[in-house]
Amino acid sequence: MASITFAEAAKLCQDELVSGLIENIITVNPFYQVFPFDSIEGNGLTYNREDVLGDVQVAGVGATITAKAATTFTSVTSVLTSILGDAEVNGLVQATQSPDTDQTAQQIASKTKTASRKYQDMLINGTGAGDEFLGLLGLVPVAQKVATGATGKNLGFEDLDTLLHLVVSKDGQVDYMLFPARTIRSFKALLRGLGGASVNEVVEMPNGTRIMAYEGVPIFRNDYIPVNQAKGGQANCTTILAGVLDDGSRKVGVTGLTAKNAYGLAVEPVGVHQSKDERIWRVKWYCGLALFSQLGIAAADGIRN
Repeated sequence: MASITFAEAAKLCQDELVSGLIENIITVNPFYQVFPFDSIEGNGLTYNREDVLGDVQVAGVGATITAKAATTFTSVTSVLTSILGDAEVNGLVQATQSPDTDQTAQQIASKTKTASRKYQDMLINGTGAGDEFLGLLGLVPVAQKVATGATGKNLGFEDLDTLLHLVVSKDGQVDYMLFPARTIRSFKALLRGLGGASVNEVVEMPNGTRIMAYEGVPIFRNDYIPVNQAKGGQANCTTILAGVLDDGSRKVGVTGLTAKNAYGLAVEPVGVHQSKDERIWRVKWYCGLALFSQLGIAAADGIRN
C-alpha cells in the first residue's frame, strides 16, 4: 500500500498562523510625532493678522501731526472638517474567524490608521476644496518662497540658508524642515562633497530617536511631499518646507486643530445593521489646521533632486 501523500496529509493539519497583521502600508513621517494639536470650541478658529501698521513721523516743535493712518488687519478663519469611516463586520465572520486575530478589532485599527494617514496627507497636500483643509504647500505665501528659477534647481546650501532666514515669527527660531526622501539623499551628497564634513549633526526626538539636522534644525523625512511637481519645463520637481510649530500662544506657527469636546480620533459603536447581520463601528475625527503667522513658514519649490 502506498504511503499517504503530502497533499492528503495537509488536509488534516493547518499551518501555524501568526497572530495579528504585519503592516505593509507604511509612509514615513516622523514629523507627526512632534506636531502639536490645539482643541477649539465651535467649528472654527478666527484670528487676525497684521496687514499694514499705523504710521508715525519725526517732527520738531510746533509741527503738524500728519501720521494718522490706522493699523489694518486681515481676519482668517480655520475651520474643522470630518475624517471618518465605518468598520462593518459580519456576525458569523466575527464568531468563527477570530481565534487568532479579532476581526472587529483589526477592521477598527485599519480604519484608524487610514484616518491618521489621511490627516498626514492633507497636512501637506490639502486643497482647501471639497471639505479638505488647506495644507502646508498651499499655505506658504509667495513672499515666503525661495527663488529657484523658472525651471527649478538642484539643492544647495544657499537655498537652505535662505529658507531658514525667511522664518522669523519666533524671533528667528526654526523648529523643522521637511524633505522628501530623495532630497535627503541629495543633502547627504552635498555634505559628502565638502570633503570630511561631518554628516552627524542630529537632534534627539521625544521618543529617543535621532533626526538629522542642519544648523540645529531637524530635517524630517516626509513621504507625503510629492516629487513629481512641474516647474517650467521640469516635471520631477519637489518642495522643501521650513517653519515653526505654534507654542500655544496662537500667534507664531502651525498647529493641528481638533474639537474640544471630541478630542482626537474616536471610535463610536453605531450598532447592528438594520437589515444585515453586521455590527458597525464608526471611526471619526473632527480636525483642521491653522497657520497663525505667515512668517512662520517658508518653502523652496522647484527642487530637482
